[in-house]
Amino acid sequence: MKALVTGAAGFVGSTLSRRLLEQGHGVLAIDNLSSYYDRPLKTRNVESYSALPGATFIEADLNTVDLDALLSDGIDVVFHLAGQPGIRGSWGQDFALYTRANVDATQRLLEASMRYGKLQRFVYASSSSVYGQAETYPTTETMLPQPFSPYGVTKLAGEHLTGLYRANYDLPTVAFRFFTVYGPAQRPDMAFTRFLRAAASGAPISIYGTGEQVRDFTFVDDVVSALTLSGQSPKALPPVMNLSGGSSVSVNEVLDTIRDVSGKNLVVDYVDAVKGDVTRTGGDSSLALTSLGWAPQTSLSEGLKRHFDWILATQ
Repeated sequence: MKALVTGAAGFVGSTLSRRLLEQGHGVLAIDNLSSYYDRPLKTRNVESYSALPGATFIEADLNTVDLDALLSDGIDVVFHLAGQPGIRGSWGQDFALYTRANVDATQRLLEASMRYGKLQRFVYASSSSVYGQAETYPTTETMLPQPFSPYGVTKLAGEHLTGLYRANYDLPTVAFRFFTVYGPAQRPDMAFTRFLRAAASGAPISIYGTGEQVRDFTFVDDVVSALTLSGQSPKALPPVMNLSGGSSVSVNEVLDTIRDVSGKNLVVDYVDAVKGDVTRTGGDSSLALTSLGWAPQTSLSEGLKRHFDWILATQ
């Protein structure tokens, strides 16, 4: 299999690229190395796999690069992980960044994939943010999405686009709704990396809101396993599937686990909640189990220990 991985300098994209290469697949990796966080961190992610046999990395913008030429290099599967992340930044004048990265680029890649006509699978990275303040938990894919942030709106728009090209052009798409992915190489602005770096250094940890908000945390290696399974599966897959770790614990409970795995006392500051931040997430991944044979394998305590070890190794 030869895969095109977009967002391949990012957290999940670099982990997926490395996994595919280690399995003996070819990877054409692309990322625009945006300024959302420090370029050296992204460069380090790329360096973790770029020397492996079968790897090619291209720095380019999906909205301007010649996608037809990229796909014609024998691509079998597209893993579309690129996008503009973050709930807080999606409000106000920066919303155009989100529509360009999460909607326009997705549509352009789908158009090119449709013209190419040879894909075995088009895999889209969606988000649990599309559910918003869900009515019931654990949330299933049949529940009406009601995003609670502009970011969630753009992810749902990209998800709908993949469904449209599946329905109208028989493009073999699947969208995965990720539930709060964490682990080694997580972005520096994401909660667990902030918490664990603070634990290691003794710095204060800022918690938005009361800390009683509940999240379904999913370890990155488990997410990558589902992605690789979807790329290799010969059968038709459901159009949308949840990928959730099944933890569903509060942020305050996470802090207790961090105290245990780090052996550190934590200094915690509680600040105002963020607009668009939901009070709870929790996904039902039964569909991924029946369709792919996938289930999360990593407990929260084990995953946080591995994440903390990475923090210590990269300080």
